Amino acid sequence: MEDINVLVVEDEKEISELIKKNLGNEGFNIYQAYDGQIGLDMAMSEDIQIVILDIMLPNMDGLEVCRQIRLKKNVPIIMLSAKSQDIDKVVGLSIGADDYICKPFNMIELTARIRSQLRRYLYLNNTSIDKDNTIIVNDLLIDLDSHLVSIGDNEIKLTPTEYDILVLLAHNRGKVYSSEKIFEKIWDDKYYEANNNVMVHIRNIREKLNDNSKNPRYIKTIWGVGYKIEK
Repeated sequence: MEDINVLVVEDEKEISELIKKNLGNEGFNIYQAYDGQIGLDMAMSEDIQIVILDIMLPNMDGLEVCRQIRLKKNVPIIMLSAKSQDIDKVVGLSIGADDYICKPFNMIELTARIRSQLRRYLYLNNTSIDKDNTIIVNDLLIDLDSHLVSIGDNEIKLTPTEYDILVLLAHNRGKVYSSEKIFEKIWDDKYYEANNNVMVHIRNIREKLNDNSKNPRYIKTIWGVGYKIEK
């Protein structure tokens, strides 16, 4: 990942310098701020792709900085805190942080989390079907070249038929496909009455994607008509 600008908002200069040194060695461009207000100003004025944000900061705490950034930008925010209680994590994530790491932390883990968030952010800010043959549906990524399907960093193991059905719907977002049409396209055969193959495969895909059929994020059922993925 080249030309990625990382904003580190951390008042403990030793920690900030440690992060700067390690991420700099990974090829990232590092911006630093030592209090919340300056960090917020830099997040708003500079071309920042990801923010590493401490909670305990002078002038403006990290939670408020996070809230203010979220009013204007959707860049990934990873919060750092010495607080390790679950409620602190819930608060941080509920106000718009994408991830939360407790101090002391491992730089290898922080770097991995940063790369994970950047992959998601950079993919989701591209078009639905890009030049690299990648299809994006919310946080679902389908790599047409490698036939890999993933949600975040989690690879979804689909059978070839399940994969083909998902690609068909994702490649034609907004279009409703009946079970008959899906069967004929995927199996390349004539649909026959009482064939529930498509229904079973759709159910399996949903289970693997953790997609609730009553409130779907990916595959929507149009009752009496068929299935589709929204645009």
